[in-house]
Amino acid sequence: MAYDFDLYVIGAGSGGVRAARFAAGFGAKVAVAESRYLGGTCVNVGCVPKKLLVYGAHFAEDFEQASGFGWSLDQAQFDWPTLIANKDREINRLNGIYRNLLVNSGVTLHEGHAKIVDPHQVEINGERFTAKNILIATGGWPQIPEIPGHEHAISSNQAFFLKELPKRVLVVGGGYIAVEFAGIFHGLGAETTLLYRGELFLRGFDGSVRKHLQEELTKRGMDLQFNADIERIDKQADGSLKVTLKDGRQLEADCVFYATGRRPMLDNLGLENTGVKLDKKGFVEVDELYQTAEPSILALGDVIGRVQLTPVALAEGMAVARRLFKPELYRAVDYKMIPTAVFSLPNIGTVGLTEEEAREAGHDVQIFESRFRPMKLTLTECQERTLMKLVVDARTDKVLGCHMVGPEAGEIVQGLAIALKAGATKRDFDETIGVHPTAAEEFVTMRTPVAG
Repeated sequence: MAYDFDLYVIGAGSGGVRAARFAAGFGAKVAVAESRYLGGTCVNVGCVPKKLLVYGAHFAEDFEQASGFGWSLDQAQFDWPTLIANKDREINRLNGIYRNLLVNSGVTLHEGHAKIVDPHQVEINGERFTAKNILIATGGWPQIPEIPGHEHAISSNQAFFLKELPKRVLVVGGGYIAVEFAGIFHGLGAETTLLYRGELFLRGFDGSVRKHLQEELTKRGMDLQFNADIERIDKQADGSLKVTLKDGRQLEADCVFYATGRRPMLDNLGLENTGVKLDKKGFVEVDELYQTAEPSILALGDVIGRVQLTPVALAEGMAVARRLFKPELYRAVDYKMIPTAVFSLPNIGTVGLTEEEAREAGHDVQIFESRFRPMKLTLTECQERTLMKLVVDARTDKVLGCHMVGPEAGEIVQGLAIALKAGATKRDFDETIGVHPTAAEEFVTMRTPVAG
């Protein structure tokens, strides 16, 4: 049978665009459907605008520390609408770049909501198209629990478009999105409370990292409330919000921001017309080749719920394009040693196993850890400390994990991720000459284990 397209991609986020572009480059006839914005979550309401806001929040510290280096500043003033307008301009520019990337690759772009009619057919804007393969890359969507008054809360989607900076913000959640936005609001001058129902935020990260960040955020004056959850939200006559906690306490805020999880975006996609199966959490079930239970339909990225990170979706998109249209170049995605950054203030960078994971896996663990005040702060009153940690297998000397909390942690750990991916040993670290004076050199000068 002759199909209209070799590959029809639903969703123009990072993974979908990567798969489409490279498939077209390999000679396939490709179409992409997008109902919202080109670039997906990351470009529009995720990593890119969030990092721009983090940069904005960081200036508060820079101004505070400048006097130690001889700079006299008048009272600094922050204007939220200016930051948001400039952010919007940059996102619009990136939208245009994504459009050009697709069109210049020879991909057909369909703007509208695509619905799967059968395993080889898609309907969009009243038209139907056939495809040999359909790729679902529709991503995720934030979800707010349906407690009484949930309609008064916002998610990250709305946070990027607030007309003004709220004076009092209550951030709910313990994952990286909650921690990052709490840092943004706090850094920009809002009175910020981070509320989490668990014992300590960032579950799954190394224990030392979690505790160190807790100490640093507390030092900065952020209100951290653990083992706490919201019962209801009531809007007051003056527009403020009265928040009742499950333990009976009441808090007041101007904005309640939820970052308590994301769901796969499968609304009105037509999966009932196919054999595609979902797992217990509602994500699309795929095999190691990203194929669903319906052989002609594939899925990747956040919608499959594996590792919900933009670079992982890009790698998955590349793998799908190569396997389908350039099999001699195909390589499976390796999900081990994926580096991660959390753009909290201070930043977190991490790659490999946590100390807890290494012990659980049966490794004879050696821990190398250093906490120090960065050189930049020695001329200031700031008492922030940086944490660096290596998790080493005592039997093989192999470095199993690398963790950092401090300025530019993500930038530093990216380079170390290559070393860990290549199987570097602690001896390799020890024999590497440091770049002096930098914080990063601490990773190659830690000599004495702190725990066995």
